[in-house]
Amino acid sequence: MSFDITREQLLEAFGAVGTVQDVVMPLDKATGRMRGFAFVEFESDGDAAKAIEALDGKELGGRPLRVNEAQAKPQRSFSPNRGGGGGDAGWAPPFDGGRPLKNKGSRRGIRRRKRGF
Repeated sequence: MSFDITREQLLEAFGAVGTVQDVVMPLDKATGRMRGFAFVEFESDGDAAKAIEALDGKELGGRPLRVNEAQAKPQRSFSPNRGGGGGDAGWAPPFDGGRPLKNKGSRRGIRRRKRGF
């Protein structure tokens, strides 16, 4: 849909097919401009079906319209292993006889070996 379309133009185009209850034109948060799509709510499902049949593919504002029934946004599931550093996902420390091995990188408990060159 053209970014220059106004709410009144949508009301006029879709109102010719059926009784429009509401038109919602989402705006981009960063730019404040229209996002290129709109939601048109009809009084009845029959009017909505007629609008899909009559206006899908028709040109409005210099661009063709894609008219279809709105679909629910898919739920995003939370996954603790998504994103972040990623390198340690699923990593478990080594064990020796049921007790964790000492961290070789810590300052305490390290015996330094003399190198024999």
